[in-house]
Amino acid sequence: MNRTLFILNVLLIVSSVEAQQKEAVGKSPWGAEDEIGTLNMMTEATQLQVLSGISSGKVFDLSVDYFVGMPSFHALGDPGYQYWLTHTPHGTIVDNPNGLGREMNEKVSYTGDAISMYTHMGTHIDALNHFGLDGKIWNGYTPKEHLGDKGWKKTGAETIPPIIARGVLVDVQAALGTLSANYRITAEDIQETLKKQNVSLQKGDVVLIRTGQAKFYEDAGHYLDNYPGISLDAVKWMVEEQEIMLLGADNLSFEAFPPEREDNWVPVHTYLLAEKGVMFIEQMYLEELSSAKVYEFAFIAASLKLRGASGSPMRPLAIPLNQE
Repeated sequence: MNRTLFILNVLLIVSSVEAQQKEAVGKSPWGAEDEIGTLNMMTEATQLQVLSGISSGKVFDLSVDYFVGMPSFHALGDPGYQYWLTHTPHGTIVDNPNGLGREMNEKVSYTGDAISMYTHMGTHIDALNHFGLDGKIWNGYTPKEHLGDKGWKKTGAETIPPIIARGVLVDVQAALGTLSANYRITAEDIQETLKKQNVSLQKGDVVLIRTGQAKFYEDAGHYLDNYPGISLDAVKWMVEEQEIMLLGADNLSFEAFPPEREDNWVPVHTYLLAEKGVMFIEQMYLEELSSAKVYEFAFIAASLKLRGASGSPMRPLAIPLNQE
């Protein structure tokens, strides 16, 4: 009898652990029509509070350049960044596309160009439709009901509002030294770094994690190769215990590979986007913030309103806050 009870207790414990570990798409606490997840934490009051704390006119640009040959997801079959000229000063003289004649086109030079690219290149934000679980994305939206030929009808990049919030740099490389290939940054690493910086996280923060990988951005091969990233326990600590609003990092794809779970090739992505409604920014440039030791700042950013898209280029800025 005791043996039977023991086995039953073990089975109950195992099933309980499995239930806790099971991944499932989250339902938004902001309502059945929510499309922006934790960005709902922003209000006019929180934005004004951040802006009122600005202590300097110094602005840090946290984005990378776009250029032919830049890092891309070509290994997954996605297109790289392409740039071409559609009009040149000399070509306008020869072709006369505006019909104004040689004399006018010799006087007024004209240059025009075009680009083509995957939406998840360079500094960009992942929209909540980027990854889902079991046929659903954040808030239970399904492809059957909400994905058309021209993109998602829910949680597309056009729904992402301009972001103004308190930002915190977690300079892991400065605190721990050069990170090894595929290093997985843990919750303990984040906590140790914050302690060394004498900074605490607050509800509604934008948290930016520096791995040091941005130093290699001009060398696509090096940048793409076995980069360090953020672990599942680290994001769970920041999201569930610290109640942060938005995350960002300077590496290619935020999390480290190979994946932590055998049954999910991007568990950090699905945890943040599909389960918790937390967007994040990838391929940021954090080197100048690190050099200046600016750990708290007003974070200001806006992405392109690409209707139905799973991500969008973003130009984030940081302006130092008063350190009182």
